[in-house]
Amino acid sequence: MAGVSVQAFRRQGRRFGAGLVCSEMVSCAGLQHGNERSLGYLRIASDERPLAVQIFGSEPKVMAEAARMVEDAGADLVDVNFGCPVKKVTKTGAGATLLEDPERACGIVSAVAEAVSVPVTVKMRRGLENGSRACLELGPRLVEAGAESLTLHPRSARQMYTGEADHSLTAQLVSRVDVPVIASGDVTSRARAQAILATTGAAAVMVGRAAQGNPWALREMIEGDAEAPTREEVVAELILFMRATVRELGEKRASGFLKKFYGWYLGQLGAPRITKPFKQELVQLESLDEVETRLLAAAPGAAEVLEALQTEAPDGEDDVVLDLPISIYGGG
Repeated sequence: MAGVSVQAFRRQGRRFGAGLVCSEMVSCAGLQHGNERSLGYLRIASDERPLAVQIFGSEPKVMAEAARMVEDAGADLVDVNFGCPVKKVTKTGAGATLLEDPERACGIVSAVAEAVSVPVTVKMRRGLENGSRACLELGPRLVEAGAESLTLHPRSARQMYTGEADHSLTAQLVSRVDVPVIASGDVTSRARAQAILATTGAAAVMVGRAAQGNPWALREMIEGDAEAPTREEVVAELILFMRATVRELGEKRASGFLKKFYGWYLGQLGAPRITKPFKQELVQLESLDEVETRLLAAAPGAAEVLEALQTEAPDGEDDVVLDLPISIYGGG
């Protein structure tokens, strides 16, 4: 969820019923060196709590110091990433690579757990290679080192997001540890979530890609409300998300960041023959004001829905941020 789970996304998830939201992963090296973008990930508001901030790195001392910063910023959990399969992360010895380096992995969790008073959790994949069972050997050791919960996405790093998540591994991990296990991977509907919970014994499910541009998926999973959103609701939520993202990232960064969301939101309307050309039109517009104007022209009734949403949504004035460079507040 790197490049997706910004504060605006997390707030929206909470508004649609998510019990816990998680930041995109934050580089511990970036925090150590005072990188503005890394520090900007520690922006936390009361309406998104409870919140987990996920950190990644390969050095126990650096990870421990980053965890202290995360706790100071107001996070309710520190989540340690042992699952990222992306090469630029794994080549540094972080992410999923640590599944094959149990001594270092346990050293990191131990150092982080000793550094903070909030719970420490770990997100894992099954292992680096297809068929790996490394998560089953490492999981109990991470609990001994101080992890109070484990999240398993039972795909290999090599798989990335292809194939299917093997939740038989999730069930086996549940039987091997005495802490809550969260099931991640292919959680796309209420029926699927219920099946995973029933067959694995997991304490909860984690929703990722299914919620991209589709907060209604959360409502369906939690409340069983399968009613599709109207065009007006889709446009209103997208515009609200756009405005919140601009406040968070600044106009310049938000403009590029938001382009991938247009297709995700419009996908809720079906009819790709119509929505795909409309998405292409939106990404070519020069400003977000033009995008908003075009969206409202396509769904005039969205203005009334948007007004109601703005009345209900917090304005973000209670954001908590560490002592950061002033440019963070203007979008970096």
